[in-house]
Amino acid sequence: MTVAIDSDKLMGFVFKAVDEVGATLNAALVVMGDRLGFYQALADHGPSTPAELAERTSTDQHYTREWLNAQAAGGFVEYDASTGRYTLPPEQTVAMTDPNSPAYLPGFFQIALGTVQHTTETIEAARSGAGVGWHEHTSDVHVGCERFFRPSYNANLLSSWLPALDGVVAKLERGAKVADIGCGHGASTILMAEAFPKSRFTGWDYHQASIETARQRAAGLGERVTFEVAAANQFSGSGYDLVTTFDALHDMGDPVGAARHIREALAPDGTWLLVEPMAGDHVEDNLNPVGRAYYGFSTLLCTPASLSQPVGLALGTQAGPARIQDVTTAAGFSRFRTVAQTPFNLVFEVRP
Repeated sequence: MTVAIDSDKLMGFVFKAVDEVGATLNAALVVMGDRLGFYQALADHGPSTPAELAERTSTDQHYTREWLNAQAAGGFVEYDASTGRYTLPPEQTVAMTDPNSPAYLPGFFQIALGTVQHTTETIEAARSGAGVGWHEHTSDVHVGCERFFRPSYNANLLSSWLPALDGVVAKLERGAKVADIGCGHGASTILMAEAFPKSRFTGWDYHQASIETARQRAAGLGERVTFEVAAANQFSGSGYDLVTTFDALHDMGDPVGAARHIREALAPDGTWLLVEPMAGDHVEDNLNPVGRAYYGFSTLLCTPASLSQPVGLALGTQAGPARIQDVTTAAGFSRFRTVAQTPFNLVFEVRP
């Protein structure tokens, strides 16, 4: 059967694809601008020529010229043809240079660029059904992950997420025992330890290099916080008043086993704060820009990570509340509710 081709739709898709290639290359350009200080120099000095940007960043003018033009074509900077100068608008200044802003984006590009560097390994894993472990990825994945999520934790964890949990803040203020599972570089663990000096925090992660980084960053907190290497279903201790898991459950090979271990480690009146990527329960709920990015990470990073571990349930980054609740119910929890959300995260309170 011959199918008629709409030439206008075809060319529309071709130009959409051109835009996609530009976006792919721009991930590397953003990381380049972040590492070379291009965005910061534009923020500090205002409208600049390529020569001025090169001088201020000790880089070559040929590169700053082409980088600025690419950024202008993509709408990241503005170009004034009458002066030959490029400006980083105030909104982009916040998003690209302020690590304390919840809108800070360089880490998002860094983890994306690190993720696609392993495309060849992921293609082979897709053929065999094997996985690619978190520890097998470049450090851009590990560092970028924290840089992306940390601003959101800084903006929301103490001010809204913990207060949304029944009675948890009061326990932390009196002195609670807390385990942070899948802690990575320890951003969430350290944030809580700084805020609640009477409580004791232990961060757990199976990735040795991340734990070493976390220990270095927590050096000034003394006995308030420690970091240990262990898988989510193997961490030690019991009687925890609070267990936290930030953007990690869907990466686990055996999330039910991990949830069951958390259930056993909690005190009878303990709480599990479970933070997962923003997602709806149905595919059609996630066909939006955030869902698109997360499905991409799910295909290239999170699902391979899960498949590299025993069980390999592969929940996926866009699991959605219903599937997450199914995991907690199978693990023996009886209470589950959504207590907060951001454009990038869903926050659940899980109780025995």
